[in-house]
Amino acid sequence: MGNGCTDHGRCIEEAVTRAEAACRRSGARLTPLRRRVLELVWRGHRPVGAYEILDGLRAEGRRAAPPTVYRALEFLQGLGLVHRIASRNAWLGCPRGGPHAGGFLVCAACGRTEEIEDRALAAAAAASAARHGFSAPPRAVEVVALCDGCAGTHGG
Repeated sequence: MGNGCTDHGRCIEEAVTRAEAACRRSGARLTPLRRRVLELVWRGHRPVGAYEILDGLRAEGRRAAPPTVYRALEFLQGLGLVHRIASRNAWLGCPRGGPHAGGFLVCAACGRTEEIEDRALAAAAAASAARHGFSAPPRAVEVVALCDGCAGTHGG
């Protein structure tokens, strides 16, 4: 995420604190593996793929398989601690926490991803879905474009 943070350790600690609180509220358990997956998602403030997380776990000597990582990610997503960025097949830490509909701006060139809260965009997506026979509003809208940093070098 392009939040300007340079102290990833602090952000990771805050994410874990939110996760522990969410687990207490829901009666769920933040297992060591779930915690480590969350930390790896937050490590660089950018979308990270499940296999990159798996590689990180294996580099630490942990035995994990893809289904285990995906289950941990789905658990964290259910608590609103991470978002799945479908266009990148990747996961992104959520600083807000808790279940909520979000929108994302995704740079097609560098992958920079920003979570946005834009009610007009969400309303337009829901209205378009209804016009095309879809009954549920989308959970998240992803707008793939070029960020300011890439627009000049990639013809934007």
